[in-house]
Amino acid sequence: MTQHSLRISLLATALFSAFSASAADSDSDANATMEQISIFGSANPVNNIPGSAHVIGEVEIENFKYTDIMRTLASVPGVYLQEEDGYGLRPNIGMRGTGQNRSEKITIMEDGVLAAPAPYASPAAYYFPTSGRMQTVEIMKGGSTLKYGPRTTGGIINMLSRQIPVEELAGGIDVAAGQDGFAKVHAHAGGQGERVGAVAEIYRYQADGFRDINGVGGDTGFVKNDALAKISIDSSDDATYQQRVELKLKYSDEVSNETYMGLTEEDYNASPYMRYSASQKDEMTTEHKQVQLNHIIDFNDTLSLATTAYYNNFARNWYKTSKIDGESLGIESIKKAADFDQDPTSISPLKVQVKANNRDYLSQGIQTELNWLVGDHDLAFGARYHEDEMDRFQWVDTYELGANQVMSLTDSGTPGTDSNRIDSAEAFAFYVQDKMTFGDLAVTAGLRYENVTTQRRDWGKTNVGREGAPDKDISNSFDVVLPSVAATYQITDNLIVLAGVQQGFAPSAPGNDDGKEEKSWNYEAGVRYNTGGLNSEAIAFYSDYSNMHGNCTAAQGCDDDNIGNQYNAGEVEVSGVELSLGYEFNQTGEISFPVKMAYTYTNAEFQNAFSSDFESWGNVEKGDELPYLPDNQVFLSAGVQAESWQVTIAGRYTSDMRTVAGQASIPADELIANKTVVDLSARYFINDASEVYLTVDNLLDETYMTTRIHGSIFAGKPQSATLGYQYKF
Repeated sequence: MTQHSLRISLLATALFSAFSASAADSDSDANATMEQISIFGSANPVNNIPGSAHVIGEVEIENFKYTDIMRTLASVPGVYLQEEDGYGLRPNIGMRGTGQNRSEKITIMEDGVLAAPAPYASPAAYYFPTSGRMQTVEIMKGGSTLKYGPRTTGGIINMLSRQIPVEELAGGIDVAAGQDGFAKVHAHAGGQGERVGAVAEIYRYQADGFRDINGVGGDTGFVKNDALAKISIDSSDDATYQQRVELKLKYSDEVSNETYMGLTEEDYNASPYMRYSASQKDEMTTEHKQVQLNHIIDFNDTLSLATTAYYNNFARNWYKTSKIDGESLGIESIKKAADFDQDPTSISPLKVQVKANNRDYLSQGIQTELNWLVGDHDLAFGARYHEDEMDRFQWVDTYELGANQVMSLTDSGTPGTDSNRIDSAEAFAFYVQDKMTFGDLAVTAGLRYENVTTQRRDWGKTNVGREGAPDKDISNSFDVVLPSVAATYQITDNLIVLAGVQQGFAPSAPGNDDGKEEKSWNYEAGVRYNTGGLNSEAIAFYSDYSNMHGNCTAAQGCDDDNIGNQYNAGEVEVSGVELSLGYEFNQTGEISFPVKMAYTYTNAEFQNAFSSDFESWGNVEKGDELPYLPDNQVFLSAGVQAESWQVTIAGRYTSDMRTVAGQASIPADELIANKTVVDLSARYFINDASEVYLTVDNLLDETYMTTRIHGSIFAGKPQSATLGYQYKF
């Protein structure tokens, strides 16, 4: 991709050359930057969105000090969460029945830029932005997502990172320690001068883990570091056009001792937080680098242009057990690991194969949007050129697990002798959107065009030097035109009704043998009522898929030969209701009582029969319900707050859900039973600048199941308390 990279670099350089020097009003320029990278703002207020729209602001994020994005998102209706490691390092998030696996079916952004390592070529990946350092999280579903792509069916999440302060100097530090070796250090500082603004941030958190490896013990936790820096330059007050250039640099790394080996039903019931000794070598290492360059120019009060160039490089190697005595992870091999640990001296040593799932990702591009206000029409014209790739260069090491429950290396694999391929994509996207106002009626109509080319080059397991032409060289090109129309009507100052329809889309990945895109028609209608301390929204939705994708990953129980394949499920229907309510009792009193509620009902069924190697789909019959999708979800929080203290309890209920597609009653070995998980936050404000806080995740110490991948069971995180101190200046 050398020529493509050069082209992007030249485009980025052009942003600087278009910039005229000196300094502007810092507040207005900072606001312009926020309008560029955020979904909602003064030009697009959340209350006027003709679809489901939610903002989790800094005040709400500060309440529980969550480091886990899935706990942060639990208060949003229509969002489905499947816990995995217990700390949210690799979240599984879905919206409106899309499926949660690796958040592959929704669009994830940070500061308005695609965050997935390869959103077109390999959407199911293992990177997610560090949510604990975010200032705001924006969530939007429905027809208004047309601008953001490439996945426009379920919805989008946009996380806003630390912004450059508008003051001359501002910052803070947050330190915490808790159970299972949890520790956190979060520090940031920055300011705005006459011409230049800057901010720097460091975020580190870690834990020893809540699981214990049989026999050998050892760390089952993680360490993650995240560093961010931004610098901005503004134009002068007397410049012909007001402009801002902002450069963002980000680096993160992670070491986490996680596994795909769960427990048998018997062992889960007896000791849910154990791990088999055959998983003792499992470890993931990651490194992420990002460069983002934003430029915004106001030609006049009604015409502005915002452009962003971005580069993301992500490298990861999940070194994890893949086979036991020659059998891929599954019911039989997990049982062998369980039987061995029950009496290691009575069973012959196990042959354990550990695969280095080594991958490098690249995602880069440039995007621009022209906003033009013409009378009652707010026009947006956008374009994006994007390219990404996933490079798999993997190998397998073989160990012997002996009576002392220690794994000894017997054969070192050669890099490139397992998976040895590159999946890549190149995409052009264009959209036009018009927000038209006719008195109390506002209509938003738009079209999105995507032109995508994907390619898979596979050199096989014997050509580790990738000499000559690959054994397989498969490419696919396609384009789509996606319409969307939505409307709001202001019945009173407090009451809005809304409705919308859009065509949803997700590009086919290189591993899709049929090269079929995911398409759907999505409908929604509802009401939004806000007054005083009350905020509420009720929306009904219906999605009619002509083809739904399923990406085969190890997280979904796929074996090594099928990982990377993408299946076409055909027709699927998803319908449901989303309700949200927030109110603060005694809002003006010395002590107030904020409460919040969110409810989601979902019904999702396949409309045709098919077979796949996808563990959670398998052999599907018409009318089968989608797996890992609960019918009912409820979130409820209640707080008590005064001037110097605050206590909040938040609970999440999830109804029974099946782990394999099916109908009627759920078989016991395919059931994840309903659960209620309660969290607590208590804060004491020492003064305006500092506070001490106590948080308890899973306050009632509920033992609950999260997943049944590979025919084994994983337990959720047990009760975990954290004590912290925060200071701001």
